[in-house]
Amino acid sequence: MEPPPPRRRASPPAIPDELFEEILLRLPPDDPACLLRASLVCKAWSHTVSSPRFRRRLHELHRTPPVLGVLHNWADERIPRFIHTTASSFSLAAPVWRTWRALDCRHRRALFFPQEFGGPEMLLWDSITGAQQRIPVPAAFKSDDFPTAAVFCAADGCDHGDCFGGPFRVVFFFTVEVDEGTHATSACIYLSETGACGELTSAHSNREFLEFRESYSVLVDRSALYFMLDGNADTASVVQFDLASHDLTVFGLPDTYYDFAYSLVLVEDGGIGVIQCLNTRLKLWRREASAEVGWVLNRVMCLENFLPVDALLHAQHKVQVVGFAEEANVIFVDTVAGLFTIELLSGHVRKVCSDPGVRIFGS
Repeated sequence: MEPPPPRRRASPPAIPDELFEEILLRLPPDDPACLLRASLVCKAWSHTVSSPRFRRRLHELHRTPPVLGVLHNWADERIPRFIHTTASSFSLAAPVWRTWRALDCRHRRALFFPQEFGGPEMLLWDSITGAQQRIPVPAAFKSDDFPTAAVFCAADGCDHGDCFGGPFRVVFFFTVEVDEGTHATSACIYLSETGACGELTSAHSNREFLEFRESYSVLVDRSALYFMLDGNADTASVVQFDLASHDLTVFGLPDTYYDFAYSLVLVEDGGIGVIQCLNTRLKLWRREASAEVGWVLNRVMCLENFLPVDALLHAQHKVQVVGFAEEANVIFVDTVAGLFTIELLSGHVRKVCSDPGVRIFGS
């Protein structure tokens, strides 16, 4: 008598697409390669990962986006233009530093200025798609001006989880000579919808020549942009540009004794603040709405509690805050031991690059 044929195992029940989506949503947000690998498994997963619904839900679940990397302007072939800061080691094909200098990066867009000053155009680079777009430079820019500009999403009510290809603004800041020996701080806005710049807004005439620092901008509550102005010990200051009224306001720093030791940040309530770098300490100052009150000391960070010892033991190489990622609330700290990120809320530290002196202009 022949044995009965073996029973065929029943196929496991198909996993609903909704469950796949829930699993993929919980992959580590600071390791984007996980989602890339998941998208290559099958067409269904690729469709899920690339859908606007998935990107929106991913943003809603994790809220604070990770800092994927930084752009720098250091002329060193050993270091890629884009330095990743995540668990996945990947590199984006950013515009080369020989031709373009990074100025600003926000809402997945990065802004570059020609290395040869006086160029008629800036370059806008989409860090997700790699698409590039030329932006006309205002006529008031001169070849000897140091360019300062900021880019941001202009879509109403956008959470920046899926605003690729949407409207944006570029705000240009510079100083112009009103008459002999007198200068004014000026600004104008480029609108992507019209492809043109608006009229100049000017304020703050001064006998001393003021110029913008080679640094990043900070956007507060989609209502105001902030930049740093250079000058001597009594003119170093912060510029506020109201995006609704186009008013420019210039105000001083908490303590001008340590000239140029300040970097812009956001504080806990979403207002503007500055970090004052004092050797192994960082003082965080908050700007009060009342002009009479001005700056209030908010917090002091002892870097010995955050950075390794070898990052602080060098008399000739000062610790500097060289960048700030707004949405992630992360500062970039340049030390003799390399570049580090510090999350201001949690205090979590990550080493980004071993080479000191990298100047960060976007994140």
